[in-house]
Amino acid sequence: MFCRNTSRVTHLVASFLLTTTIVAAQQPSGITLAQTVESALQKYPSVRVSQEQINAAAAGITLARTAYLPRVDALTQVNRATRNNLLGMLLPQSVLPNISGPPVGTNNFGTVWGSAVGVLASWEPFDFGLRNANVAIANAARAQSEMSLKKTQFEIAVATTDAYLTLAAAQETVRAAEAGVERADIVLRSTTALVNAQLRPGADSSRAEAELAAARTQLIQAEQAVEVARATVAQFAGIEPEQIAIAAPRLLQLPPDRELSALNPALNPIAAEQNSVILRTQAELRALNRTYFPRFLTQAAAYARGTGALDDGSRLGGVNGLAPNYQNYALGLTVTFPIFDLPAIRARKLEKAAVIRAENARYEQLAVDLRSQWNRAVANLKGGRQIAANTPIQVRAARNATAQATARYEAGLGTIDQVADAQRLLTQAEIDDALARLGVWRGLLGVASAAGDIQPFIAEVSQ
Repeated sequence: MFCRNTSRVTHLVASFLLTTTIVAAQQPSGITLAQTVESALQKYPSVRVSQEQINAAAAGITLARTAYLPRVDALTQVNRATRNNLLGMLLPQSVLPNISGPPVGTNNFGTVWGSAVGVLASWEPFDFGLRNANVAIANAARAQSEMSLKKTQFEIAVATTDAYLTLAAAQETVRAAEAGVERADIVLRSTTALVNAQLRPGADSSRAEAELAAARTQLIQAEQAVEVARATVAQFAGIEPEQIAIAAPRLLQLPPDRELSALNPALNPIAAEQNSVILRTQAELRALNRTYFPRFLTQAAAYARGTGALDDGSRLGGVNGLAPNYQNYALGLTVTFPIFDLPAIRARKLEKAAVIRAENARYEQLAVDLRSQWNRAVANLKGGRQIAANTPIQVRAARNATAQATARYEAGLGTIDQVADAQRLLTQAEIDDALARLGVWRGLLGVASAAGDIQPFIAEVSQ
């Protein structure tokens, strides 16, 4: 009976070792990478923030264009006040009420009714390009907001894709850890049978049990990593974690090796947004160049006033003065020129020019950083492909070593330590093999991220 049990156990071990390669298993129905990224772009709050900033910038353009419209102000007033007046002049101020009419030579505190109604229309026929420059600033602000939205969408798409790949890697680690647990369980059962037959010491059974416990701990840690990765994907996609099941069979295959296009940092949304900042600042400088000019206003005014006071000092009783009974109108041209604003304008122009230089330097730094990111991504991709070509050799060798160690142990020529070491080596090799393929995909993501366009990558993964 012992021979039959030993033969059966050996057959189970051999059969299992021949079928434990991690393959592109049939994925359950789930969400693709393209669907995950699309959900993130629709639901992630920071995208909506950028969209509303565009709406605010569009309203700013409309506001800037209203400067071309004429201005019309209307006034109506009724009061009861004294009518004492005096000769002399007051400098412009906003405290003392205005009064008109000749002085009457007396100081009389009697009050009379007064009323006024009027309309003033003003329009600036030409402005030496100032209003157009302000509209250009508003347009540049909207363009900057649009670039900020594209940058935000790009960053969210990259982060979501990276989280998706992390979840795929964690799931592959779970599959390898599950295979390790199954192998450790078979060895424990085989060792227990040998110990019960008094062909191996009891310590072997304890060692096999310890290895099974260690394999289960590794599996628990891998499952924990899956749940953490799933929560991260859910954060971006706006979906409950338990509803997320990825569907990406392409990630279990090596992507085809193709020639990479040359890097153009200007195409990256991060660099494009910085360039829009430069353009907006330049527009502000051009507007400053249009401020030290005279301002011409064509004006038309019509008004009527009513008063209960007469020029001889007497007062009209009743409701006299409540209704306007004297009318005037005027047409004219007003020219204003801020003579002493030139030093302040020059200082603001120097400040704006310094800001432009700083933003240009920041753009150059971004270009350098993107070039460095590209070079690192290309190096990671090249190394990842080399690793992915080597890990299948590692898996085959580890599988053979495990089979040999198990057979030697069954024949009484080896130790349980050799079997345990071989099994741990095989589990790690299977994990390395699965992660090597995902490492190549992650390298491609790094290259696409540096280039500024990950849509082709998303489409390829989602096939």
